[in-house]
Amino acid sequence: MDKKRPVNLDLGTIKLPITSYVSILHRASGVIMFFALAVLLWLLESSLASEASFNALGDMMANPICQVIIWGSLAALAYHSVAGIRHMIMDFGVGEDSFEAGRLSAWVAVVVAAVVIALITYWVFL
Repeated sequence: MDKKRPVNLDLGTIKLPITSYVSILHRASGVIMFFALAVLLWLLESSLASEASFNALGDMMANPICQVIIWGSLAALAYHSVAGIRHMIMDFGVGEDSFEAGRLSAWVAVVVAAVVIALITYWVFL
C-alpha cells in the first residue's frame, strides 16, 4: 500500500478513555488469576495434607514474598470480580445508552476495586 497516513506507535502518547483501561486491566487480571490458580491449588493441597504441612505452610506465609504473591492473587481476583460485575450489569442494558454512563460506571468500578484491594492489603499485611 502506498498510502501515507500517520501512524502513532508510541503507547505513552496515546490517550485512551477510562473504559479502555478498565477493560484492559480486566483482561490482565484474568490472566494473573489463571496463573495464580496453580499456586492457590498447591497451597490448598499442602494445607490439607497433614497437620505438619499445615504448620509449615503457616510459617511459609510469614515470608513477605509469599504475602506479596497472595496479595497479588487476591487483588487480581477482587478487580476481576468488580469489573466482571460491571460488565454483567452492562449486559442487562444499564449504562449502554451513552459514553458518559459507561465512563461513570468505569470510575465506580475502579473506586470499588480500590476499596476492596485496600481491605485485602490490610488483611494480608497486618
